[in-house]
Amino acid sequence: MSLQLRRRSAAALLAGAAALGMLATGCSSGGSGGSGDPSTLIAYTGQAGDYQINFNPFSPTRIGALGTIYESLFFYNKAEVTEPVPLLGTEQAWNEDGTELSVTLREGVEWSDGEAFTADDVAFTFGMIKANPAINNGGFDGEVVAVDDTHVTFTFAAPAFVKGPDFMSTPIVPEHLWKDVNPAEDVNEEPVGTGAYLLDDFKPQAFTYKANPDYWGGEPAVKQIRFLALSGNQAGADAIAAGTIDWQTGPIPDVQNTNENFPNYNAYTQWQNQMVLSTCSSAEQGCEGPQTDPAVRRALYYAMDRTQLNSLAFMDTASEMSPTFALTPSQDEYVGASVTEPKVPMEPNLTEAASILEGAGWAKGDDGIYAKDGERLSLTVEVVTGWTDYITAVDTIASQAKEAGIEVKAAQSSWNEWTEKKGSGTFQLAIDSLWQGPAPDPYYVYNYFFTTGVPVGETAGNNYSRYANPVVDDAIAQLALLSPDDPARQAQFDAIHTEIVRDMPFIPILTGGTTSVWNTAKFTGWPSDDDLYAFPAVWSAWDAAEIFKHLEPAS
Repeated sequence: MSLQLRRRSAAALLAGAAALGMLATGCSSGGSGGSGDPSTLIAYTGQAGDYQINFNPFSPTRIGALGTIYESLFFYNKAEVTEPVPLLGTEQAWNEDGTELSVTLREGVEWSDGEAFTADDVAFTFGMIKANPAINNGGFDGEVVAVDDTHVTFTFAAPAFVKGPDFMSTPIVPEHLWKDVNPAEDVNEEPVGTGAYLLDDFKPQAFTYKANPDYWGGEPAVKQIRFLALSGNQAGADAIAAGTIDWQTGPIPDVQNTNENFPNYNAYTQWQNQMVLSTCSSAEQGCEGPQTDPAVRRALYYAMDRTQLNSLAFMDTASEMSPTFALTPSQDEYVGASVTEPKVPMEPNLTEAASILEGAGWAKGDDGIYAKDGERLSLTVEVVTGWTDYITAVDTIASQAKEAGIEVKAAQSSWNEWTEKKGSGTFQLAIDSLWQGPAPDPYYVYNYFFTTGVPVGETAGNNYSRYANPVVDDAIAQLALLSPDDPARQAQFDAIHTEIVRDMPFIPILTGGTTSVWNTAKFTGWPSDDDLYAFPAVWSAWDAAEIFKHLEPAS
């Protein structure tokens, strides 16, 4: 199946101004970037508040290192269907039944401390992941054997075709440094990798990479990358206006006129990440609050006025979404006829919301808010301080939910606190996005986010909703055994869709329009419609690492 992603240049994005407050048009032409050195790129990932050092590529609270310092065997471009790009691996081949994958490794690669990279490092990395469930988010269950220094063999007890892209995208770490490390807890302050960049300097307000002069692919043209911690989206927009950063992925006012307002910059948008209200969904796993009732989650789904939400919070850059989490329109073929509502409703349905709640025993109180067994239907949504689009979205949802008899409140915190709450299960709702896998197939979203729910207090991995449904778990396990072109897969997708559309552990909002604003006067080689070699988001680490290697100073 060809991945037909809708994408447009910034000039054709929108009609109308943003509701986030306007920068004065023409008040700044945008400088040439935040450094006098034309080979230094200043980036802002959306980090609100100080960085806490963590370059452990397996940690959910890492701040960097994926792709730039620690490489995988291959890079998979999730923006377009292309052949995987060889990195530490150069060739891969499955046997006929999908139980054995042979990989040839690149010769002559060294770790940044001068030690040789070999097949033993690959075998060690996967053995370490398998032995530590807290970091085994992809569910690796195979065996890896180093045949010789440049060949490894992956073997599985059952067919594992669809798991291949995930495993080939795993960061590889050096055995000689990681054999005595706790990979779930160590923050890896001095990362040693094979990538195009080295850690140069860390401070809570910024950290810097420098080009690796001994990189196997040749020293990159961008000699330094500095990641800034700012106060949020508005600070990022102000930095674009002042010309002090070169790349950010996030909203700026009047984004459709970026190049007119700031001639040194252009904007580019793609649609992949599915925005959700994540819930701590399972009372059986220890979650607490009204959101553990599926009726509450479904009522909130119908309470949303997504047309208004798109306008007020997302500058009309968001697009349709399916409650099945099959990316629309590129994965519509996976949505079976049993799904009666294949797209989220754009307008609210308060009658349906009321019917769902009252059918589950909730009754509206004198204050207009539902209650049940003495518990008032009041929900708190966790959001990162400074994420102005998400903050506006939560405020808008709160106003809409009130009309449906549901009280919604926002709780702002730092990114680190927000991440910790999700990971430990100490939250009710959190606004977030679910990302796509390495291939255009909904299997990956289901495998990442809807399987293997664990109790509150244990590290959740990607399934921080702690959703535990044996029907879904079994269907995902069956999908892992089938070739991507096997028609028997549809029955498994149908089973998953029935369960997750009913249960909604992640409440669908819209597919977010991911917009990057970048300095085209200072650097050339950015992704475009003509050459979409990576997903253009500075916070999408594997993709950003490829982009950094493609860029060249314009001067």
